[in-house]
Amino acid sequence: MRTMLDWIRFALSAVLTVFGLFVLVTATLGLFRFRYVLNRIHATALADTLAVLTILAGLALAWGFTPVTLKLLAVVAFLWLTSPVASHLIGRLEVTVNDQLPQEMQVEDSRFVAIEKEAEQEVRR
Repeated sequence: MRTMLDWIRFALSAVLTVFGLFVLVTATLGLFRFRYVLNRIHATALADTLAVLTILAGLALAWGFTPVTLKLLAVVAFLWLTSPVASHLIGRLEVTVNDQLPQEMQVEDSRFVAIEKEAEQEVRR
């Protein structure tokens, strides 16, 4: 027979797991929505660590304190250390390899475009 504390623990673990899955789905949509590699990295690199933390915290809460929980904590620590580093290296590789990146990532603001056009006309004179 389950006690009230078991039901609360089950509900919290379910909420954490569902929230982690929601974060993963949102990151996946960001991965497909964004056009440039650096935007994709930003959308997924931040979300995957949060999603893994919440999903594994939900699993650890569901299982209770066991050796498996310690392994889950080790996995979380490993992913929190390696995922940002890997994303950073992929971003640096993209910046190094892609020669057209400044044109692709340029933000067009009408005020700055007008100022740049005036500056180009001044240089031509």
